[in-house]
Amino acid sequence: MKRKWFYYNIVVIICMLFCGCSDMLEEHPKAIASETFYNTEDEITSALNGVYEPIHGSKFTSYFTLLEACPDNVYGKGSLASISEYKGFSSANITNMGSVWTALYLSIRNANVVIDNVPDAIVPEDKKNQFLGEAKFLRAFDYFNLVRLWAGVPIRTEENMDVIEIPRSSQDDVYDLILEDLEWAETYLPDKPRLLGTPSKWTAKTLLADVYLNIKEWEKARDKAKEVIDSEAYSLVEVKSSDDFENIYGADLLTSSEEIFYFKYTDQKGWELMNFFHITGDGYKPYGNNWYSFYTYMDNPFYTEWDDLDLRKQHLFYAWDIGLGDNTLLFKKYIDPNGTSGASNDWPIYRYPELLLIYAEAANEVNGGPTSEAMECLNKVRRRGYGYAPGTPSPVDLNAGNYNKNSFSELVLRERGYEMILECKRWLDLLRTGLAGEYIKKGKGVDLNMSMSLWPIPVVETNYNKAIDPVKDQNPGY
Repeated sequence: MKRKWFYYNIVVIICMLFCGCSDMLEEHPKAIASETFYNTEDEITSALNGVYEPIHGSKFTSYFTLLEACPDNVYGKGSLASISEYKGFSSANITNMGSVWTALYLSIRNANVVIDNVPDAIVPEDKKNQFLGEAKFLRAFDYFNLVRLWAGVPIRTEENMDVIEIPRSSQDDVYDLILEDLEWAETYLPDKPRLLGTPSKWTAKTLLADVYLNIKEWEKARDKAKEVIDSEAYSLVEVKSSDDFENIYGADLLTSSEEIFYFKYTDQKGWELMNFFHITGDGYKPYGNNWYSFYTYMDNPFYTEWDDLDLRKQHLFYAWDIGLGDNTLLFKKYIDPNGTSGASNDWPIYRYPELLLIYAEAANEVNGGPTSEAMECLNKVRRRGYGYAPGTPSPVDLNAGNYNKNSFSELVLRERGYEMILECKRWLDLLRTGLAGEYIKKGKGVDLNMSMSLWPIPVVETNYNKAIDPVKDQNPGY
């Protein structure tokens, strides 16, 4: 069982007795469904917590399962198995995509309610701006996921949130709203998050850097990532053995020096995604369903080309025949062997190593080749992966002089794959770099139906939003 829950309960009880607060996000929204006037900070923070609820819950689970079944390094089982044929998404996949759409728009709606009401609240102006910053950060986060999965989508803000019939906006318009929200968020969010699991100004700057990376505004991505690096707000967790990665992903972990933004869970409010990992008898998840939906093979190029001395590789995989042959591998990035009712592992959304690699990729694009600082950022992540001190030169260091712009870009993509496997990054990386077809062919020997690069606008939208024609306005291939 997650020890942090025990200590968390003690802290909460003490805080309730003496100051009426807690230090970790709990989602108990009060009247979030009604457009009420928010008079107090408690009412606003309760409503803010409600913005997280849809994307922390079961409807959002398919975001993870679908994104992780798609790339070259993971295979899906059950309803996800057809994805590995890359002929298009199945009806079950498309239904689950609708659940993701619903969760994201419900989160947006709850954010809009906060944004609409906070300006009239009877709280200090600086607190209003901070609350608005958090709501706008979350709205930007939601739209960033929508625009990457569906391209242009209906834009619903506090100004039109009660309007049903809203057409698809362009990708550029969606990104404009994302950038506008994040610029507010980075200005008014505090240096430290109000609770674990909520954003700080550095979280907003990290998301901004990622957005700039995706829209290929390289200089802005580089500079925004550099702001966060120079803040020294984060550092890489050092490891000496493969088991030390539990200090980053473990079920008993409360937080770490490299956590920028995580979805937080406890044993009592568990991470439902863990139902998709592991199999009875492996000792890594002794509760819940037994779907073991993700696996790979020992002859997959992503696995065979990965150096066996890399501690990340040693930590990640374990051999287990699930009926598909004795060269099958399962994953132990997220394990909770002592859990009782649900996995308490947190879901990493942004970690410091990703920020270092965002800087490295963007700096390479701006410079037309790797700078020494870009290579140092990559080497820090690489050193830690091999168990060396991140800030000290090591035997596994790579030299910028041995790489040009293209080869360094490939190196960053490879390092992102090693560092962030099973963190919903790989498929989106392959899409944004235009390499999905090439890597799927290499990894699985299959030609990718490129309609899979976007998800279909779901019937949960087109059935009631008549401003979107279910045929003319649909994404290609559906």
